[in-house]
Amino acid sequence: MRNPFRSRLLHTTLLVGSAAFASPLMAQTAPATQETQQQATDANTPAPADQGGDIVVTGTLITNPNLVSSSPVNTVSENELTLRNITNVEQIVRELPGAVPGIGAAVNNGNGGFSTVNLRNLGANRNLVLLDGNRLVPAAAGGTVDLNNIPAALVQRVDILTGGASTSYGADAVSGVVNFITKRDFAGVQATASQQITERGDGNIFNSDLTIGANFDDGRGNAVLSLGYQEADALYQGDRDVSVYTIGSTSGVASGASPTSVPTGIDFGTGQLQLNPGNTALVAAYAPFNFSPYNIFQTPFKRYNMYGAAHYEVSDNLEVYTRGLFSKNTVDTIIAPSGIFGESLTIPANNPYLSAGLRDQICSLNNIALGATCNNSTALSLPAVYRRTVEIGPRISRYTTQMFDYKAGLRLKFSEHAKLDVSGAYGESDLNQTQSGYVLKSRVQQALNANNTTTCTVTTNNCVPLNLFGQAGSITPEQAAFLNGQSTIQIQTALSQARAVLNGDFGTTLPWASEPIAFAAGGEYRKYTYRRIPDAYALSPGELGGAGGAILPFSGGYDVREAYGEIIAPLVADKPFFRALTLEAGVRYSDYKVQAANNPSFNATTWKAGASWEPFPELKFRGNYQRAVRAPNIAELFTPSVTSLDNLLVDPCAGAAPVGNANLTLACRNQGAPAGAIGLIQNPASGQVNVTGGGNPNIRPETADTYTLGVIIQPRGLVPGLSVAVDYFNIKVNDAITQATPNDILGACFGNNPATITAAQAASSACTSIRRSTVNGRLSGSSATVPGLPQPLTNNGRLATDGIDLNANYARNFGEMGLNLSFQGTWTNKNTFQASSTSYSRDCVGYYSVNCQSIQPEWAWNQRTSLTFGPGTLSLLWRHIGAVQYEGQASDFAARGFTTANRNLFNGVITGPSPLAGQSYNFNRIGAYNYFDLSVQFDVTDNFTFTVTGRNIGDRKPPVVGSSAGATAYNSGNTYPSSYDVLGRSFAVAGKLRF
Repeated sequence: MRNPFRSRLLHTTLLVGSAAFASPLMAQTAPATQETQQQATDANTPAPADQGGDIVVTGTLITNPNLVSSSPVNTVSENELTLRNITNVEQIVRELPGAVPGIGAAVNNGNGGFSTVNLRNLGANRNLVLLDGNRLVPAAAGGTVDLNNIPAALVQRVDILTGGASTSYGADAVSGVVNFITKRDFAGVQATASQQITERGDGNIFNSDLTIGANFDDGRGNAVLSLGYQEADALYQGDRDVSVYTIGSTSGVASGASPTSVPTGIDFGTGQLQLNPGNTALVAAYAPFNFSPYNIFQTPFKRYNMYGAAHYEVSDNLEVYTRGLFSKNTVDTIIAPSGIFGESLTIPANNPYLSAGLRDQICSLNNIALGATCNNSTALSLPAVYRRTVEIGPRISRYTTQMFDYKAGLRLKFSEHAKLDVSGAYGESDLNQTQSGYVLKSRVQQALNANNTTTCTVTTNNCVPLNLFGQAGSITPEQAAFLNGQSTIQIQTALSQARAVLNGDFGTTLPWASEPIAFAAGGEYRKYTYRRIPDAYALSPGELGGAGGAILPFSGGYDVREAYGEIIAPLVADKPFFRALTLEAGVRYSDYKVQAANNPSFNATTWKAGASWEPFPELKFRGNYQRAVRAPNIAELFTPSVTSLDNLLVDPCAGAAPVGNANLTLACRNQGAPAGAIGLIQNPASGQVNVTGGGNPNIRPETADTYTLGVIIQPRGLVPGLSVAVDYFNIKVNDAITQATPNDILGACFGNNPATITAAQAASSACTSIRRSTVNGRLSGSSATVPGLPQPLTNNGRLATDGIDLNANYARNFGEMGLNLSFQGTWTNKNTFQASSTSYSRDCVGYYSVNCQSIQPEWAWNQRTSLTFGPGTLSLLWRHIGAVQYEGQASDFAARGFTTANRNLFNGVITGPSPLAGQSYNFNRIGAYNYFDLSVQFDVTDNFTFTVTGRNIGDRKPPVVGSSAGATAYNSGNTYPSSYDVLGRSFAVAGKLRF
C-alpha cells in the first residue's frame, strides 16, 4: 500500500535536493566571526548574512533594516552556539534567564517525545517557535513545536522576544517568540562533528552535520542542503550518588518511596499489609520500592534531519523561493518496572500459590468464616493489590516522530516602495508511541484464576498461572512473558498555511524625519488538524500497570483567517534632543472556526502601540504595549475527560488528622472514604494523586495585556564599546485557560486549616466532588475506580508576571588582543497563578513545590568573558541560578494551603543505604548556584576551527530535595535535573571544516 506521507516527503526532498546541486559549488567567502552572545543595543539589527534578501527582524513584519521595532529582542549568535558546543537548541533556550526549563532531554517521566519552550514561565502554549519568522507544524494537540526538529547546522542566530508578539505572529504569542534564523546565501561546504562525554565516562552525545550550498546564475540564485545526525546515550539515575536511592522529601530516609513494592502488598481498607519474607502471612508494610536507579537523567535520543532551501531571481522584480524540512526523531523514556498499582483482583481459595495460612488470613480479612465457608470454590477478594513486577524489567516508552514541513513562495517588487510576499506551506508530524514492559491487568486476573501450577481456568493467549505471592524472582520468565504487554498510540498533526504580506513605505517622509513611514499589511490562513489513535490496551483504564489513566481517541482541528497591518512612523530625526523619534502600531484580526459538532467560532483582535525616542546617540528610550487574545487550542477544546496523575505530597485526610475531628471525618467520608479507613488513610502513593479532567468545548479565548519599557545606554565617548539595555516587562493574562492545582482544589474544600473545617464545608460541592478510594480512602489507586480530584479546564484562571531584563555588552581591542564581555540577566518580581477569582493568588517566583512546576528564581543571569588573540579564543561562561526555597516556607504559607504540621520538608541527616547517608541536608532551601563553562576555540587553518568546551568545570553537585518535593516531570532523582546539572563535569570537542 502506498504511503502518502512518504510520497510527499520524497517529492519535497527531490525539489530542494535537485536545487542544491544545480550548479558547481562556490567557496564560502567569510569565516565564522567572533560574536557576542546577546545584542544589548537594538537587538533586532540584522546579522551580515542576511544581506542580499529581505531582512528578518524579529518582532515586526516590516523588513526595512533602518527601522527597528520597539520590542526588546535578545540574540544568541552562531558563535555562541559553537562555544557552548551544544547541538540541542532546547538546552540553550532553557538556560536563558528569560525562560524556565520546558519539556526536554532532562525530563524522563512526563516527556511526550518532544522538546518545548517556556518563556517567562507562562506555559509552552503561550509562546511561539518560528523558523525564519514562519510557523512550523506542531508536535502535539497543544500546538507546541518540537525543538528537536530545528536544523542546528544552518542556524545563524536565535532571536528571543519575551514581551509579547501577537500582532506580528498571531494571538498565541502571548509571552513572546523564539525565532531561529537560518543562513541565507550559504555557499560552499561545511562539515561539523562534535562529541560530548562526562568526566565519569557516560552521558555520551554525538552530533554531525554536512551542509552544501551554491550560488548560481551569476548570483541570481542560491540553494543549500543540510543533513544531520545526532545520538545521545541514556544516563541512569543509579549512576549518580544523589539518586541511587529514592529519598523521602519529608523523612530523609533513603529506602524507596513507592508502596507498589516486592513482595506483594494488599490493602483491605485497614492499612496496607505486605507479605512476610517467608511468604506465609501478611504483615504491616515494611519494604517500599526504590524506583530511582531504573529512571534516567538524560533520555536516549536519535535524530536524522534534512533541510533544503533555494531561491532564484527570475527578474529584477520577481523572486521565487522554496524550503523543505524533514526530521526523524526517536526519544526513549525509561522508568521503574510496571506492576499492579492498587487494582482490585480476585483469587480462588485453592490457588496453588496460596499457602494454607495465607489463604485463611485472606478469608478472615474478607470476613469469610474459616472451614466450610472458606473452601476451594470461594473467590477471595483482594481489594487493592500492590506488586512491582521487577521480573519484567523497566517500562520503556519509545517516541518515534517523522516530521516534514514544506514551503514555497514568490516575492514581487512593484516599486522601490512596495513588495509583495506570497507563500504557502504544509507540514505533517507523525508521532508513534510504543509502550513496552507493562503488566496487563486483565492477564494478571486471568493468571490468578488457577487451581494448579500449569493450567489457568481460562486458557486463552496461552495463559500461565501466576505466582503473585513470593519474593522478587518468584514470577518465572514464562509467567512474565504472559503478563507483559505492548501498547501503541499514534498521533498525527498537520498544518496548512497560506500567507500574503505587502511590505514597503508610503514614499513620503514627514518634514522632520529622514526615513519614510513604513508599513506591512496582509492576510493569513492556517488550518490545524490533529488525530490520536490508541490501541485497545491504552483505551482501558488501569489495563497497563503504571501507565496512568486511559488514553482515549480523539480528533479535532480549526481554521483561522487573519488580516493584519503594521506601521512604523519616523517623526523626527537629527534634531537637538531628537536624534530619532519613532512611533509604531499594529493590529491583527483573527477569525477561528472550530471543527466540532456545534461548530463553535471565536474572533480575536490584537493590537500594539509602541514608541522609541533617541535624544542623542548615547541614549535611547523604548516602550511597547500589546493586547493579545489567545484562542483555545485543540487539546484544550477536544481532549476527552479521563483520570490521570498529578502531584500532591500531603492529603488532609491522611494519618490521624481526622481522628476525633467530626467535621474533618465527615468531609473524608463524604468523599468516599470507608469508616474503617479513618486514621489509616495514606498520602498519595509516590506523591502522585489521581485527577480527572480533560478538554472543554465551552471555553473561550483568554486575553492578555503586555507592556515593556526600556532604556539603552551607549556611552561612546566615555566608555567606547559599551552598551547597556534595561527593560521592564509586565504580562497579565485574564480569563486564562487553566486547571486548578491539587492544593487549590483541596483548599476550596478544606480551607486554609483542615482542622477547623465546618460541617457546611464538608457537605459543599467543593468537598463532595472529590472522590476517594472506597477501599482505603486514598486519593491514589486504580484510575478505573478512583477519580480523585476534579480538575476541569476553565476560563477562571489569572496569570501575571513582571520583572526587569538587563543586557550589557563591552568589546574592546588591546593591540593584538580583543576583550568581549556580555551579560544577560533577569530579575523576576512575581509570577502569580490564581485558579479562580476566589482562589489564592500563588506566586511561584523563588519557590518550588508540587504547585510550582519548573523552578523560577528571582535572579538568573549568564555572563560571558572572551579573550581573542590571533586565531584563538578563550571564553568563560558564568551561569547563575538564584536561591529558592520550599513553598511551605513562605510567610503566607497558610493561605497557600500549608499547615504548621506540613509546611516543612526534611532538615537533618539522611539515613538509609544511600551514598548520601550520614550527611546533613536541608530540603527546604536550595542556595544560589553558579556554573562555569570554559571554552577554547582555535582556527587551525583558514578552513578548520577546533573547539573544546568544559561544562560545569567546578563539578558542582546538584541540590537534594528528595523525591516528592515538586512535580514529577521536574523533581526527579531527588533533585531538579532540568534546572541543575546532574551530569557533573563534562567535556565536548567539536570540529568545523568549511571550504
